[in-house]
Amino acid sequence: MRLSGKNILLGITGSISAYKSADLCRLLVKEGATVRVVMTPSATEFISPLTLSTLSKNTVFHTMVSEDETWNNHVELGLWADLLLIAPASANTIAHFATGICESLLDAVYLSARCPVMMAPAMDHDMYLHASTQENLTVLKTRGHQIVGPAQGELASGLIGEGRLVEPADIVTEVVNFLYADLPLRGKKIIVTAGPTREAIDPVRYISNHSTGKMGIAIAKELVANGADVILVLGPVAIDIPRGVSVIPVSSASDMYKAVMDNFEDATGAVLTAAVADYTPEVTSSTKIKKSDNDMNLALVKTKDIAASVGQIKKADQFLVGFALETNDEINNAKNKLKSKNLDLIILNSLNDEGAGFGADTNKITFISNTETTELPLKLKSDLAKDIVNKIKELVHA
Repeated sequence: MRLSGKNILLGITGSISAYKSADLCRLLVKEGATVRVVMTPSATEFISPLTLSTLSKNTVFHTMVSEDETWNNHVELGLWADLLLIAPASANTIAHFATGICESLLDAVYLSARCPVMMAPAMDHDMYLHASTQENLTVLKTRGHQIVGPAQGELASGLIGEGRLVEPADIVTEVVNFLYADLPLRGKKIIVTAGPTREAIDPVRYISNHSTGKMGIAIAKELVANGADVILVLGPVAIDIPRGVSVIPVSSASDMYKAVMDNFEDATGAVLTAAVADYTPEVTSSTKIKKSDNDMNLALVKTKDIAASVGQIKKADQFLVGFALETNDEINNAKNKLKSKNLDLIILNSLNDEGAGFGADTNKITFISNTETTELPLKLKSDLAKDIVNKIKELVHA
């Protein structure tokens, strides 16, 4: 979860797009953040505090004094937060923040907050373009506040233009990028291949393998958590894709080869976890092959070797990590692949190890490079992904 341990104070103002704040709150919590919500009085006319309390699992604040006459301490709230996120931010609230007007609990929290501030404006097109709104936003930007959007599209008024609230998932990504700007892999483009390939025999049948893509997807998720821009070249799998990953879906080995080669030139490196077919039918029938009384002979030809091809074009400032799934003479076979394919690191796992291999949530791996051979114990693939990404960070910063 990308926001684990982070305290987000979500401010909601009187905009029709306040209904989207429910989804935003849910996504922030899903990413591991602790969320507290402060609403302006007008915001409560668009969405119920009970809804946001349920989603955030915390009391929602919208008045200076609660119903039991307890003072809602705006100073304490401002000190608690790692980020004050105003979404949606109405023209009225933006004007209050820019000029220091304090007429609501949210205004008071803003004036007391010592944490960074991010705002996602949402209003009608003409209101957004009005000189006063633009001047107020300029003032807030000069204070170092982050302004997200607005987006362009159809508005509640029926107009089409700038003013829409940026979609909640995109706001969450902006929050992650801002809070983790100093992550070790920030700005590094890394390709990950995962899953199986399918080599078509005819429109109905294909050759494939048992790969589920779990290991590769776990690595992609951990790379994103460390700030990397991840391109996941993904074979046909049935598994959820982590947020923040750009996916290129592929089917065949040739599809995967093209996707990797097209994207590697400006990449920092690649992690090749996919179980790519070594052979593909020489001829693919355009119609379903009918069963007959005779045996069927299927001629196969070699597929292009992705790891070897990338290894040939890899520059000194790029890294290449490969995987080796072996059943016998594991260490020697892996070392031979390391050398022949010009890899910086190969990760060996064996089908002889209990709890490892296709489909399992666990794996047992060995790191093999030109200088080391390190065997790790059986672990969850999510935990191994952390170990693998730590090795990748060493390669990137070597």
